[in-house]
Amino acid sequence: MFNTYDPGDFYDELFVSRGVPRPEAELLVQRISNISIDELMLRQQMAQNMLFKLGVTFNVYNDNQGTERIFPFDVVPRVVPSEEWQWLERGLKQRIETLNCFLDDIYNDQKILKDGIIPREVIESATGFLKPCLGIKPPKGIWCHITGTDLVRDRNGNWYVLEDNLRCPSGVSYVLENRRVMKGAFPALFEALNINPVDAYPSQLLASLLHLAPDTMPDPQVVLMSPGIYNSAYFEHSFLAQQMGIELVEGRDLVVADGYLQMKTTKGLKRVDVIYRRIDDDFLDPLTFRPDSMLGVPGLMDVYRQGRVAIANAPGTGVADDKMVYSYVPDMVRYYLGEEQLIPNVPTYLCENAQQQNYVLGHLDELVVKATNASGGYGMLVGPHSTDPERDAFADQIKANPRGYIAQPTLCLSRVPALINSEFQGCHVDLRPFILHGEDIYVNPGGLTRVALKKGSLVVNSSQGGGSKDTWVVAATAS
Repeated sequence: MFNTYDPGDFYDELFVSRGVPRPEAELLVQRISNISIDELMLRQQMAQNMLFKLGVTFNVYNDNQGTERIFPFDVVPRVVPSEEWQWLERGLKQRIETLNCFLDDIYNDQKILKDGIIPREVIESATGFLKPCLGIKPPKGIWCHITGTDLVRDRNGNWYVLEDNLRCPSGVSYVLENRRVMKGAFPALFEALNINPVDAYPSQLLASLLHLAPDTMPDPQVVLMSPGIYNSAYFEHSFLAQQMGIELVEGRDLVVADGYLQMKTTKGLKRVDVIYRRIDDDFLDPLTFRPDSMLGVPGLMDVYRQGRVAIANAPGTGVADDKMVYSYVPDMVRYYLGEEQLIPNVPTYLCENAQQQNYVLGHLDELVVKATNASGGYGMLVGPHSTDPERDAFADQIKANPRGYIAQPTLCLSRVPALINSEFQGCHVDLRPFILHGEDIYVNPGGLTRVALKKGSLVVNSSQGGGSKDTWVVAATAS
């Protein structure tokens, strides 16, 4: 069935060239080629139906087609050879260790600012830098407990870190449920291939959260705090709480009493020791952050400062998500670890720098421009696919708010075959591995492969029409 598939002038994750699969994907290509297109379409529909029955959904805000959607799923997996994954894992662990050192430093001693490695104004102008978090020492010295780091490949197959997600990274539920439906769709393949399992993630997450509780506490109470059913990732909140066997709560279920955070139950108040929060910093505590927040708990930050509750991720981690701060990560790695960064950043132009801004404004048709504090594919200009009016509007925005924008070269993202309209089409992908920082740093093998299902599109976000694939970490010699 792959006879007509042309990888084109891109790095293809399954094929070296037309008709020649990569060693780690050879058996997968062979087995899929032995299935009729009608049978494969049927298995794709079965997988999509199963995800629908499982309730694997996401919400799109300000959308008039309804709030809840099924996350599109493509049945052709992405394959990563195990030796390549081992290198990625080392690079991700290095990055998380660095970002944790950075967060602890800027909210305490600020040595990296005093030594001039990062300009002070870069940090203090970041919307994610929260002054109420200055002087805080989180339990066990860990700030970034759960991270989703977005990776991409270029035309030559080189890996880059596209961005960091340290506040409330989402998507791991799709990783787990995609694997579940793929095992149902292709059971024989899972018997034949040595595919790294991903289903240890919930137990690893729970262990990371329990690690934050005082060592002397015999039975810590852990809860997952959600904004509620209208949040875009509510399915994931309920799924992870169920998988870990912990309570799913909202701010209205919690109260500060007797100096501790407590949960309302039918038997009265019960102390909470660890919160896995899936709510933005600004809404956590109306007494400390946004006074109009109806989602948080008044007084929560006071309890946190006193070390009487642990919060994952720690408040204030969003400063490391800032796309301008991202550009300084290579300097951070050298400063804190005395090493060179393993997985490089995408080259980045800072619009706040007059010389770099001039270059960006003169090359808007070639670059990707991003708002430094946006996510989800919003606040972005993809230069080669933009119109003159769109470029003019972005030029005005950059001039009015240089700190608010960065620009990067338009990478030719790697592609994977996707089954669309009964044929295979090459679609661009990225990869979001999930990293946990508890007693040790754990990288879940695989991650969420997001795929741009619109022909020629480089935007993989679900809110922008993207879907997902299962990600298989396999040995190249599998047979």
